[in-house]
Amino acid sequence: MTPSPPGRPSVLVLDAEPLPRLGRLTGRARIEHADAATLAERLPGADVLLVWDLPTDAVREAWPGEGPRPRWVHTASTAVDHLMCPELTASDTVVTNARGIFEQPVAEYVAGLVLALAKDLPRTWDLQRDREWRPRAVTRVAGTRACVIGSGPIGRATARTLKSLDVTTSIVGRVPLTGIHGPADLDRMLARADWVIAAAPLTDRTYRMFDTRRFGVMQPSARFINVGHGALVDEEALAAALSKRWIAGAALDVLRQEPLPADSPLWRVPGLLLSPRMSGNTVGLHDELGRQFVELYTRWEARKPLLNVVDKRRGYVPGH
Repeated sequence: MTPSPPGRPSVLVLDAEPLPRLGRLTGRARIEHADAATLAERLPGADVLLVWDLPTDAVREAWPGEGPRPRWVHTASTAVDHLMCPELTASDTVVTNARGIFEQPVAEYVAGLVLALAKDLPRTWDLQRDREWRPRAVTRVAGTRACVIGSGPIGRATARTLKSLDVTTSIVGRVPLTGIHGPADLDRMLARADWVIAAAPLTDRTYRMFDTRRFGVMQPSARFINVGHGALVDEEALAAALSKRWIAGAALDVLRQEPLPADSPLWRVPGLLLSPRMSGNTVGLHDELGRQFVELYTRWEARKPLLNVVDKRRGYVPGH
């Protein structure tokens, strides 16, 4: 990548389709493009890196090494674990994320899953395809209890949305705060919950936090939903818990391996509803993400403090 003309910073986009609409930066920045194969070569000449390709390990693999690197990295996602490596964490490069875009869509998706599981809609669809007429009782959602793990914007939006369905909702976060339970309360909250929703960021403390012991704590009528990160869950332990009917059902919108291979045993686990990372993928999403980046660039260009700055050691935007 050749140096940018004076006054025109270089913005390197790690591409994915559809490409971001950055027309508002015409004349203000020089837009360059890279893929996983060319990223390491182009990084030294970039002032800003926009990570549009998600999820990808390309940044983590390309970043190590001496020499210049972008002063600011923005990812069009809330998770940043796909970016972080020791060299980036230790650098003075600022990392921002797409906080503010996904919260309500994910919360609505969780509410949809709660209703679908409570009303047994997946089985209704299966019975319709088989032309079977089988009336049965379904679960009333109002008056049930939910435990949301993750006190960030997505977790809080999920709690608000579930409360609108008259679900009694508790939030468990990294530390106890007003209205938020700490980790010491987690097992007690799990044991009372009809709905367990994982919406936490991936950190050393949350990696595979939902394991055999945690599924054993839940009551047999409980249903588990993960919209946080695939690595929050020991998927083999979840499959065993469902097969043994320790819990009543589960829905995963994020998985450890994506796309899920056709030969994965998860496809055949009874009571498990799988979706391909759809909870935040709404119509018009890419335009929203592009506008957000342009707004952040305008602040960066004017040397104003950036919003959505990630604590690179914690792996999320602090203070929530």
